[in-house]
Amino acid sequence: MQLHKHLWKSSFGKAALATAALSAFLLLAGAPSAKADHWDSCNRRLAYVEFRLHESIVYFGYYSPQANYWRHERHEAFEELERYRRREWREREWREREWREHERREHRRDEDGRRYYRDRDGDRDGDRD
Repeated sequence: MQLHKHLWKSSFGKAALATAALSAFLLLAGAPSAKADHWDSCNRRLAYVEFRLHESIVYFGYYSPQANYWRHERHEAFEELERYRRREWREREWREREWREHERREHRRDEDGRRYYRDRDGDRDGDRD
């Protein structure tokens, strides 16, 4: 029992605990980067499907079942890419709209382009009634 307690107090036990904590942190910190290359994977899938469609037309003919299958896959790849484009566009539009609203709300300007801040009653003369 004394050996077990002594092990965790030793430098080896502390190093093992620090290593486990660091590896858990690195494992969890690396997860969000998986979303970054979705655009590349969509384009890669589309290029692969285009290649397979071309190959199936060359080897089996334009109206073959294999060519029809890869035409269908190409259509799905285009749909996925378009969904991704539209989602990115909506998110960008939302961010820009939030930014414009923030600018309008927080950084108002008068006719000459100078900033001013309104009082609670809405006038600019500075009285508090």
